[in-house]
Amino acid sequence: MASVNSLQWLNLTRHGESTGNLAYQAVEGTDAEETGIVERDADTPLSERGRAQAAALGRWLAALPEDERPTLVAVSPYLRTLDTARIALAETSYAHPQDPDGLRMTVDERIRDREQGILQGLTWTGVQRRHPAEADRLKQLGKFYYRPPGGESWADLALRLRSFYRDLEADAPGGRALVVTHDAIVVMTRYLVEGLSEREVLEVEKEPVANASVTRWRHDGGGLSAVCYNECGHLIKAGVGSP
Repeated sequence: MASVNSLQWLNLTRHGESTGNLAYQAVEGTDAEETGIVERDADTPLSERGRAQAAALGRWLAALPEDERPTLVAVSPYLRTLDTARIALAETSYAHPQDPDGLRMTVDERIRDREQGILQGLTWTGVQRRHPAEADRLKQLGKFYYRPPGGESWADLALRLRSFYRDLEADAPGGRALVVTHDAIVVMTRYLVEGLSEREVLEVEKEPVANASVTRWRHDGGGLSAVCYNECGHLIKAGVGSP
């Protein structure tokens, strides 16, 4: 990933808590087959807690040293990521969307969440009951390579992310970028930047990526070096960390 490794700073954050996250939590451990999310995935909004998390993220951005501040913000087109970025950037003094020389925000569909296809909106219980053949195929192929009908595998994410990061390196002035995205994208970025194996990235994926957490890499002279992963100190300080 030479293009990614030539960035000076790469910062990733997951969107703040969404109403979809709350819906998943509500059915966890129950016999429900569906999550109960009524909106299209792209239209799922932030919860009130998610908006507070986005503001806490913004205060963290505002406190960054000048030579670490992002010069480009790339955002998934989903409502929950767009609102996270807007709320966060409003907390800073250096993000002026109307200023042609100011921080630039771009929307890129390549960093949207993973497409679930026919499994969208189903719990694991629902998948097993309604699509038992797919549940068996998932177990056989493994999470990394399994692609649900109409959806994407984790490997598919790597394909679109390789293209995204090539463009990001060229577009970010001074090589400092913030990517506001989804948990699967954060995990697969580690896979690409750090050259992880299938086994290693699936081990990383076992730890949930917290809403509005921060993951960072900086250039150490030879390429990008990890600074932190899934960091939540700014959220804990604000009293809006994971429950």
